[in-house]
Amino acid sequence: MTGNFEHEPIDHRDELPPPDPAAALRLIADQQAEAARKLNPNLLWYYWPWGLAWLIGFGLFFLRFGPDGRVFVDLPSWLPLLTLLGLLIGAGIVSGIVGGRTYGQVTGDSKRRGLWYGLAWGLGFSGISSVLGQVSDQLPDDAAGLLWAGVTVGLTGALHMAGGAIWLDRNLFRLGVWISVINIAGMAAGVGWHALVISLLGGGGMLAAGVLFLLRDRRRGRDLTAGLAGTAGGGAARSEGSPSEGSPSNDSRRAR
Repeated sequence: MTGNFEHEPIDHRDELPPPDPAAALRLIADQQAEAARKLNPNLLWYYWPWGLAWLIGFGLFFLRFGPDGRVFVDLPSWLPLLTLLGLLIGAGIVSGIVGGRTYGQVTGDSKRRGLWYGLAWGLGFSGISSVLGQVSDQLPDDAAGLLWAGVTVGLTGALHMAGGAIWLDRNLFRLGVWISVINIAGMAAGVGWHALVISLLGGGGMLAAGVLFLLRDRRRGRDLTAGLAGTAGGGAARSEGSPSEGSPSNDSRRAR
């Protein structure tokens, strides 16, 4: 077979590595830092709404239904429970928005875990609320408040431990253990004391956990960026120290 074939020149420049490895590594570091920022939300928006809800809601319970029937502040008997439920609903909405924005950007198993874990929170609290709503009407106000508080805090601790087990997050699991332990201790102490314990140690613990987890994630982000920056610097040093095409060292090797 004969014929004239016109061969287009092939540009091999697209197959070459980037001319500046350090710049390429810096770009990778910036992209990874941006991805980490988007996929790791500001944990203050997750823990602080719950911490404030517990601190204020259970604080009102203590002021109205103190130990041994004491009333530190003569509030309407329905106000502490209504306030606590409203604050918990608000905290759940904020957490749902934060979680939705985070897991809406991921796919696969991580997204399914986040979705199912969020559903566990919603359905869990809806289920116990429907049950407790039928039972608490038959109890005195202080006993009904203690029942609501003990069950909801117990479920919260269990779900935190479950989350720690799902994502192998030691700190999240420890927080769940802490919540469960103080809930048991408060229930053993009885009406009034339980509210005080959960308000200060539970709500305060949530606020402290938000700060600690936020600082931990920021430290990890800085370590990642510093590590990639160090790699970029090392690559730049090697590229500068290696002989390039047309350099005297290459010319001398060719002469030999």
